[in-house]
Amino acid sequence: MTIRIAVIGAGLMGADHAKIVAEDLSGAALQVVCDMDGTRARTVADAYGAADTGTDPEGTIARTDVDAVIVASPDFTHAPLSMVCIKTGKKMLCEKPLSQSSADCLRVMEAEQAAGKKFIQLGFMRRYDQSYIEIKRALLQGKLGRALMMHNFHRNVATPAADFTGAMAITNSAPHEFDVARHVLGTEYATITAWQPKRSDALVAPVFMVLETVDGQIVNIEINNNAAYGYDVRAELVGENAAIATNHVAYTRLDHSRSQAAGYDVDWRSRYAEAYRRQNRAFLRFVETGTFPQVASSSWDGYCAAVVAEAGVRALSEGRKIPVEMIARPEFYA
Repeated sequence: MTIRIAVIGAGLMGADHAKIVAEDLSGAALQVVCDMDGTRARTVADAYGAADTGTDPEGTIARTDVDAVIVASPDFTHAPLSMVCIKTGKKMLCEKPLSQSSADCLRVMEAEQAAGKKFIQLGFMRRYDQSYIEIKRALLQGKLGRALMMHNFHRNVATPAADFTGAMAITNSAPHEFDVARHVLGTEYATITAWQPKRSDALVAPVFMVLETVDGQIVNIEINNNAAYGYDVRAELVGENAAIATNHVAYTRLDHSRSQAAGYDVDWRSRYAEAYRRQNRAFLRFVETGTFPQVASSSWDGYCAAVVAEAGVRALSEGRKIPVEMIARPEFYA
């Protein structure tokens, strides 16, 4: 049976998801592209052969010719559209965050548990990136010994908006690191501390965070949204016996005039293209079988990221270590 998918949101990420559905998901069809801007929806639909377009997200979800939904609309729509998908019984791949409000995430979790099965797969796609897969595998195979520290940095060329703040770096950029580090380590966070150095200009400075896990490990995260030189995300996991690190991905190297150079991407899309494809294939299997993917992030993971981000914003604002206080993990999400 062909799974008919609606993509809600026709911006950068929505267009990329539409492309994956149309070109890389055997057994799926791009049924609808929905965006409040009808012209933008039509442009993406025409580019990737969608059967139809729409401008009403809730109406699109309710359509009888839509079997599953990918949501790439603005962040504030994610939790409400998740609730609609749960109510209509349709599985949804939701770009992160589930919500920047942990209270909203709890409401989504409660609705899922009341329905008796999982509907929401959250788009923390780094879990599907080969580098993090190999880091986690090395840890599980015992090659590193006990994990002690995980170093992470996430650098962008420039902030997406002039009014971007350090708090927004924590709530918008850092959740990928929050999620993938706790996924690799298989643990939760206990505390978070955050600082910003002083820049010589008016641009938002990097945010540097240190998190302690409940198992006594240290995770540090640098979010630098104005790194200027390129998009650059890397991580290193240090164990008692060994360390393992991701490599900068560059397909070529230029040797010229007694120097050597490798290029950087302008954003995340090329670096994580295969991770997105793997994630979306896993979502298709979830829709087909009803079995939630083992690697994927759930509504619980969205809640965890929101709680950590909220604590991180407080830590930055108050200049002190803040506890990360979460509810006990429901058995439903074990």
